[in-house]
Amino acid sequence: MKTILAATLAVVLGLCVVHPSFAQGAGVDKEIASLEQKFNDAYAVNDLRTYFSYYAADMVQWLPEGRTGLGAYEKDWTAYIAAGNKVEAAAVSDLIVKAGPSGDTAVAAYVLHVKTKLSTGQVTDEEFQETDIWFKRDGAWKIVALHYSPAAKKK
Repeated sequence: MKTILAATLAVVLGLCVVHPSFAQGAGVDKEIASLEQKFNDAYAVNDLRTYFSYYAADMVQWLPEGRTGLGAYEKDWTAYIAAGNKVEAAAVSDLIVKAGPSGDTAVAAYVLHVKTKLSTGQVTDEEFQETDIWFKRDGAWKIVALHYSPAAKKK
């Protein structure tokens, strides 16, 4: 058993040396996981300036309300927060990151648990499924596409 484990480890390490995209992918995965946390932390505290800075100018997204771009989304979300609605918490779980072989693309999929206090005083408690597509452009990672939809109710 030890011999099999040692041989497997040697093959995996050998592949990482022979094919650097394996190691590069792992680095990108960690970098994107960190960015996802920062992105969602900004969302959770209603830091709109920081939150919107993670998006590419040509971003497209699918929300439950439909397809939108950055300009329309930024206008609508800013008005929503200005009206007295506040995100109280946003917690990421089940994060999976897949880096592209070139090291300048990545897809992050996760569940986002969101609590929002509406201007009426009502507090919502919801889970969403989110997929973010990141491109590294001019040395900076930006979200170029996003899909956000309600998660199925747990049985």
